[in-house]
Amino acid sequence: VSNRLLISDVQREMEKQTGYRSNRKRRSAFQYDYEVYHPLEEIQNWMFEMNRTHPHLVDLFSIGRSYEGRPLYVLQLGNRVRTSKKAVWMDCGVHAREWIGPAFCQWFVKEALNSYQHDSSLRRLLKQLNFYVMPVFNVDGYHYSWKSDRFWRKTRSKKAKYHCRGVDANRNFKVKWCEEGASTHPCDDTYCGPFPESEPEVKAVSRFLRKHKKHTRAYISIHAYAQMLLYPYSYKYGNIPNFDCVETAAQSAVSALYSAYGVRYRYGPASTTLYVSSGSSIDWAYKNGIPYAFAFELRDTGHYGFLLPESLIGPTCTETMRAVRAIASGLLKK
Repeated sequence: VSNRLLISDVQREMEKQTGYRSNRKRRSAFQYDYEVYHPLEEIQNWMFEMNRTHPHLVDLFSIGRSYEGRPLYVLQLGNRVRTSKKAVWMDCGVHAREWIGPAFCQWFVKEALNSYQHDSSLRRLLKQLNFYVMPVFNVDGYHYSWKSDRFWRKTRSKKAKYHCRGVDANRNFKVKWCEEGASTHPCDDTYCGPFPESEPEVKAVSRFLRKHKKHTRAYISIHAYAQMLLYPYSYKYGNIPNFDCVETAAQSAVSALYSAYGVRYRYGPASTTLYVSSGSSIDWAYKNGIPYAFAFELRDTGHYGFLLPESLIGPTCTETMRAVRAIASGLLKK
């Protein structure tokens, strides 16, 4: 076994990112820096600011509250025209330590709003689609990963009998719940929870998507890391009924991403491309009638892992933006 030292000083890398934020002046959202990681409070303030400065394109609402009582905010992007537009849902930060996720959700919103005037294909997307963007799905866990444990993954819920906290939100959806690739032990990182949708965050998102499933054509969840684009099934081997359409969409997304910096992504069913897991959000979305359900695993492939440096936020988000646009554009042709 050859051991490669990947990051010689993990502590220093972490401190660089939480910034000992003295060197970051309190910027107004107008000068918001999209190439640094932001704590939860700053992200939520930014959401209000986006809503305030782009009222014609952005709606802000809460779909519920987290276990610790934090609001679960979602931004709706799109022209206020027809009532029955097709919709795309995108969430980031299901797993707390995957900080590049929330950074991408914010980048996506920024790009959509800033390019609206001069980019006709993006304008068409916002005219014909609604985008529901949830920058931080697991708000309690994300907050905890800034305050206490940079490598925290799960939610922060507490079960009476156990001292271990939290559930893996991506094993808690009501689809083949707690079968293969999930743990029944509360101390494990892939703990599926005491029952499906036990986590208020999972319940809130499920409820919202069930309510809007008639119009929702794509579900996109942003994770890290592995450089992959995954689609159902997660819980078993085998192809989904509309495999060809979904694979074609994945193919065009991955080549759009590649066109930015030549970064290669693997794509395929989650079970064969990554691993088998049950109770995942993409399987749930697909089972609930959303025909295109994708999970991105962003950069890198393990050199930095969850500690992706801030210098790579820009390139990572730029290429991922191309992929998400490709998926959304494909929906207009359907």
